[in-house]
Formats: sequence, structure tokens, C-alpha cells
Amino acid sequence: MQHECKITVLETKVFTDYQEKYLANPRSGPCPCFKEGDTFVLKRTSERDDFYHLMNGKFCGEAWDAISRYVYTALQGGSIMHKWTNDERMMIACCNDGTRPVIFKIERIDIPETEEESAWLEKQNFKNTVEEAYTG
Repeated sequence: MQHECKITVLETKVFTDYQEKYLANPRSGPCPCFKEGDTFVLKRTSERDDFYHLMNGKFCGEAWDAISRYVYTALQGGSIMHKWTNDERMMIACCNDGTRPVIFKIERIDIPETEEESAWLEKQNFKNTVEEAYTG
């Protein structure tokens, strides 16, 4: 089975009070790299390895540092957040910029290559419920 990873920008935030208090440029504003609704689909094949090549400069380094472990897990077919999110193939995460964070949805996309893989995938339940949720 092949796996891809879809990253969607859910929201960008800006905390002007923190920027005014702590930044060299107190009017930095929101993140210039991402806009709500931006999407990125990553592949990791012998022909194309978006993870290894850090998306060829299409992604902010700080944001990549914050979410790359979830992306790697998705591309390897792993459970991104077992018992945390309502679907273990998905994670909500954000970049490290405390004055203008970007909120990302990271999703594992399963691509069956055989009928057996398709049948196996249809039988899987990737949902997590409140009764079994990890609460830290």
C-alpha cells in the first residue's frame, strides 16, 4: 500500500500584543508563508520524495520542524495520533511562531495497490472515541 500526506492550513493567527512587546519589528503581522485553505500533498516514492527534499523550499522551515514528524509517520503508513484525534490518520498541529502561529491539519492518505489491500482497508476502523481517548 502506498501512502501520501495532505497538509491543509486551517487557520493563521496573529497576536499583535506579543508582537508589539517582543519583536524587533512590532508590526510583523500574520505569517507571510501560508494562507487559510492552502493545501500540500506529499509523496514519498522512488521517483518523488517530498519529505527528504523538504518540499523543495515550498514550506517554512520553522513550520516544517514542528510538523515533520507527523508527516513522516503519515508517509510511512503509521498512526499519526492514536487515541488523541477522532481519526488516528489525522493530526492538528501548529508551527512554533508564538506571535503568528499557523494551524495545520495533517492527514494520511492510504492508496491500496491490490484488491486485498482495498478489502483490508475497508474493514479498518481508524476512529478514536472519547471513552478510549488519551488525555495526557
